[in-house]
Amino acid sequence: MTYLDNAATSFPKPPAVAQAIADFLTTSAGNPGRSGHGLALAAQTVVTDTRRLLASLFRVRDPARIAFALNATDALNMALWGLLRPGDRVITTSLEHNAVARPLNALAKRGVTVERVACAPDGTLDLDDLSRALAAPTRLVAMLHASNVSGTILPAREAAALAHTHGALFLLDAAQTAGAIPIDVEEMGLDLLAFPGHKGLLGPTGTGGLYVAPHVHLTPMRQGGTGIRSDEERHPEDMPEALEAGTVNTVGIAGLGAALRYLLERGVTDVQAHETALTARLLDGLADIPCVRTHGPAGACCRVATVSLSLEGWEPVDLGAVLDSSFGIAARPGLHCAPLAHRTLGTYPQGTLRLSPGCFTSEEDIDRAVSALRELAGAGT
Repeated sequence: MTYLDNAATSFPKPPAVAQAIADFLTTSAGNPGRSGHGLALAAQTVVTDTRRLLASLFRVRDPARIAFALNATDALNMALWGLLRPGDRVITTSLEHNAVARPLNALAKRGVTVERVACAPDGTLDLDDLSRALAAPTRLVAMLHASNVSGTILPAREAAALAHTHGALFLLDAAQTAGAIPIDVEEMGLDLLAFPGHKGLLGPTGTGGLYVAPHVHLTPMRQGGTGIRSDEERHPEDMPEALEAGTVNTVGIAGLGAALRYLLERGVTDVQAHETALTARLLDGLADIPCVRTHGPAGACCRVATVSLSLEGWEPVDLGAVLDSSFGIAARPGLHCAPLAHRTLGTYPQGTLRLSPGCFTSEEDIDRAVSALRELAGAGT
């Protein structure tokens, strides 16, 4: 199979990921922080080491400021529900994934004011529009780093600076950029960073995390056992335990640690260069097919490795099914859990077909996809 659905989850994983999971289950599968025997201590070492690797990747000074989560959606919910209260105002964009849009819709029903800044049809954000929206008192600016539909990279660093100028905090959804674009939380001015482990970080599903800056306090969504301060009736406020009630996904974290070692050794900048080159090749190839329309920025340098397209005469769901069954190409059709983005791009309600190369995608994979689409475009005319 030619796998071009890395925006949903990366595949294949580095071989060390599966090996680390197997090794953990056979040698280290105790409960971290809950006992003093060897297996528990070995599990704690795995969790601590992976947290330190994440801190190294995102340039976080104190690894304890990173709490593990089930995925980016879980992390975003931890941030939004943990921070916002009735009467607060939050600014977001018209490109957001449902992982941000739906919690904010629910919070709006509880008295939180939500304002969405409209992006252009190619997914770009005008910072002047954001600045105008910040004229009213605002608690938080919450936005994605790159669209999972158009691939557009938003100006997170500049947006964070604007938010801080107006006294607001800044939350970045790095679902499509963690591991694909270098992220430095301090240099970029990030107060909160949500990320998945199973996409650009190349780890297993069920992993992810939330970085919380030292000056930010979140009310935990879950309370319970933490392995520390067990004699106290209230849930501890120490990070990361404040946000990690219950046993974390230790086996998944073991796999994530192995993925992070691979990624740090290869280098995020190398992955970014590889994926940018593949995206440029894909855009160039699609441009030669008259019936294909791509959505998002014209150039590969302004987007992550995500290309949404429409093919004249084809519904996206049918196109995806034929690519899978007849050509062995895995792509994703539909709305991609981001109807706001599709309304912005003008592709609602039918959606698009999304092709998303990854760090293990080859030029031959791209050429195979372009050739298949060219053949299908000819069949549809």
